[in-house]
Amino acid sequence: MLFNSVIFLIFFAIVVGVHYLPIGWKLKKIHLLLASYFFYAAWNPPFVLLLWISTCVDWFAARAMSRQKQQAKRKLLLGLSLFANLGMLSWFKYGTLIMETFSGLVSHVGITWTVPDFNITLPVGISFYTFQTLSYTIDVYLKRSEPESSFLDFALFVTFFPQLVAGPIVRPNQLIPQFKTPKQANAQQFSWGIMLFVWGLFQKSVLADSVLGPVAGHAFGLAEEMYVMDAWIATLAFSGQIFFDFAGYSLCAIGIALCLGFSLPDNFKSPYAAIGFSDFWRRWHISLSEWLRDYLYIPLGGNRKGRRRTQINLMLTMLLGGLWHGAAWRFVAWGAIHGSYLLLERGVKTLWRRRQDNVGLSPLQQVLVAAFTFLAVSLTWVFFAAPNWEACEITFRSLVGATSQPIAVMENIQIIYILPTLVIMLLGHSYMRNRRLEAVVSNTPIWLLLLLFLVVLLSVILTGGGESAFIYFQF
Repeated sequence: MLFNSVIFLIFFAIVVGVHYLPIGWKLKKIHLLLASYFFYAAWNPPFVLLLWISTCVDWFAARAMSRQKQQAKRKLLLGLSLFANLGMLSWFKYGTLIMETFSGLVSHVGITWTVPDFNITLPVGISFYTFQTLSYTIDVYLKRSEPESSFLDFALFVTFFPQLVAGPIVRPNQLIPQFKTPKQANAQQFSWGIMLFVWGLFQKSVLADSVLGPVAGHAFGLAEEMYVMDAWIATLAFSGQIFFDFAGYSLCAIGIALCLGFSLPDNFKSPYAAIGFSDFWRRWHISLSEWLRDYLYIPLGGNRKGRRRTQINLMLTMLLGGLWHGAAWRFVAWGAIHGSYLLLERGVKTLWRRRQDNVGLSPLQQVLVAAFTFLAVSLTWVFFAAPNWEACEITFRSLVGATSQPIAVMENIQIIYILPTLVIMLLGHSYMRNRRLEAVVSNTPIWLLLLLFLVVLLSVILTGGGESAFIYFQF
């Protein structure tokens, strides 16, 4: 069930209607839980069993951990949670990759092994809710938090439908406490939630799917040598597409939750205005970046064990972050490149401090670094846009003109509207870099807000919603 579909609007209207009925809070939470299961079952009903397994295993493991005094048994219970969650994730997401990789390795020693055709279907959102529920058991193990006393509240935390399939990845202390007392949005919150939802749909249905998606999809789908300009426009178009697609989903999720009276954390903060790669990861998919930092990078030792160990920890974190995104080695390459970016940035910053005596960047230097960061990040999106290694190689050769028979994949009319869209996106990110959307809206005249809202809403309606899946559903 997609946010940009008519069936979801009907579903959401029913959920809101029941949520605001004069009934008890516990009944409302049961209704939200059942609605969340229905929302997930709309993709593939049997996969609801995975949610139940994850919920039950982590619930009982955490409670048993809190009562257990022996560290060895606590580790065993944590291992049970890790095995159940990562085991399901590994089988459904990485099973085919593991078998294909093994087949390729043994072929080098003369052994022929054909990968069985298990026809594994990837459960939508499994990477997101797996990380979300693991944060609960790990926090209990580390004694950062106490086990939840209400099974209903915990089950709702695991399955809360607005952010279930593509984040933001929320922590237990961010969402579970909100289930303790009755929640309803006031008029201002509800209207703001609707505004965020419509703005998110506009980013997804209009900008990502109707403006940028057809150009990027056509260019990368051909897997043919392109003229240099065509290759760059296609690459930058996908940079815009993946941002508007994923940020649009996050805004929809935050807006839907707010209409019900709940608050979800921001997941994007003008990432294409980032000044450097570490700044980019503080702004792009924030909930994943913070999860990898708190549950992987810091436990590995972070930057506390010397320069060499810091470099290893950082690279391992980015490699696993790349693998999280997809069951293909090109995603690992994407993570390795981003890890290299971060290591290179650390070295440059150290050299800059030594030579400039800690003097900051001038405004012009900040603009140049931001432009370089955007272009470097855009190049890595080729691993997402291209369907295989061959298409990646063709695209990179096209970007530098190392081609023999390039073809034009862009039409003049596409260039006319693609380039202004990208320029406006970058200017918007630059303007919003240190601003919050709420503050900008509050300082905007009400007549202008209403006009913009009507234009955005009309644009969404005219595109028909599109009903195309969000890019991050595959992760």
